[in-house]
Amino acid sequence: RDLRAAVTGPSGLHAILDVVIEGQKTVHPSVLADMQRDPIRGTVSHIDLREVRLDQPIQATVVVHFVGEPVGVKNAGGVLAHVTRELHVEALPMEIPEHIDADVSALEIGDALRLEDIPTIDGVSFLDDSHDTVIATVSAPRAIVEPEAEVEEEEGVEGEVPEGEEGAA
Repeated sequence: RDLRAAVTGPSGLHAILDVVIEGQKTVHPSVLADMQRDPIRGTVSHIDLREVRLDQPIQATVVVHFVGEPVGVKNAGGVLAHVTRELHVEALPMEIPEHIDADVSALEIGDALRLEDIPTIDGVSFLDDSHDTVIATVSAPRAIVEPEAEVEEEEGVEGEVPEGEEGAA
């Protein structure tokens, strides 16, 4: 319950956890490295913690959230594609953002939002290539063409002779 409360708080999965090992009095600041859940019940079955120093930067993966509705979707019926869902960042453990907001409201059909278009965050460095990392695109809608139903010839039951072909057998 304490773990669930910590990771659902304002810091999310990047919360700094104060870990005290049994038999010791020192506090070890740690971050959640991995969490495994029971696929049916959803209960936590295993966690991996990574001890961190609060004065040294760490690398983390942060989720991208879209802000706004693209002009190309709203006015022209385009389709917004979420290409990159997570970004790799480096920052002090207390500076890691819970998520990164990406404003997609100015995107027209054919436009792409790249990492270089995301405003910088103080104390946070992006580790992904700023030009090659595409976060979202808006493309023209495609018409769905349904194939015409093929007319299948009806076949008789094996051993039966169709009408009118009795003499041919």
